[in-house]
This record gives sequence, C-alpha cells and structure tokens, in this order.
Amino acid sequence: MENNNEELIIEREFTSPSDLVFKAWANPEMAMKWWGPKGFTCPVCKIDFKVGGKYLNCMRSPEDKDYWSTGVYQEIIPREKIVCNDSFADAEGNIVSSEYYGMKGFPKELHVTITFKEENGKTKMTLRHLGIPSGEIMDSTRKSWNESFDKLAESLKSY
Repeated sequence: MENNNEELIIEREFTSPSDLVFKAWANPEMAMKWWGPKGFTCPVCKIDFKVGGKYLNCMRSPEDKDYWSTGVYQEIIPREKIVCNDSFADAEGNIVSSEYYGMKGFPKELHVTITFKEENGKTKMTLRHLGIPSGEIMDSTRKSWNESFDKLAESLKSY
C-alpha cells in the first residue's frame, strides 16, 4: 500500500484464481457479500457489467444509514482489468456531492482501476483509487477498502 499524488494504491493477494476474483467485482450477488467495510452490508447492488454500463451500490452502516455510489465502466478486460469512475449517489443513482452524506472534501468524481494478475492459482489484485484527498480522508478510505477486501477474501472461500 502506498499513497501518491492523491492516489490510493492497495495490493492484495487472494488464494483464488483471477477469473473468480474478477467475477466477484462483476457479479452483483457476489459483490453484495463483500462490498463495504467491516460491519456494513450491501443490500442493493446493480451492475450492468459492460463498457458504458453503470453500477449502483448501497452500503448500509451498522446504524442503518445508507451510502450509495455509482459509476460507469470505461474499460473491461476479462480476468485482467476493470476501469470505472466512482461517485457518491442517491438511491436513484443521481450523482451527489459527498456533503449529501455529511462528508466534505471528496471530488464529485473519482477514478478506479483494478488489475488482476494470476500466478500459481493465486491472484494479485491492485486497486488504484485516484482523486481521494490526502490526510484523514485518504486514511479512512484505505481502511474501508482493506476491510472490504478482508470480506472479499472470506467470501471467495465459499466458491
């Protein structure tokens, strides 16, 4: 993990093949099992997994507060790469500012690139989240992604 010019980079290795780790991002039922940090659930996950397609996800906090996010897929290379933009949204998928959720400092649109590299049945996944302000927001976002990826690792064991 490192942070460089408002870019959060997280590398994780999963003991699953790349086609399965990739599918966990593309398949709504699979994504619902891991999307969101520890204690959060994902009660709604809509994914139109194609270039130009959109996603709309809801993370529900332990206090039952919903946080929606949306984006458009810009590049998809099966088992290798996913590129999309990422924004806060309302429940209808309309882009909103982070202040809608009581958070300040996030740009309206961020950029996410996830790459997958398989070696010996394991997958190295690298997330690059561009546009996150440095400091407390970066630290909080890093923690949230890592907790989500802990849940992803656990969920992959059931496949």
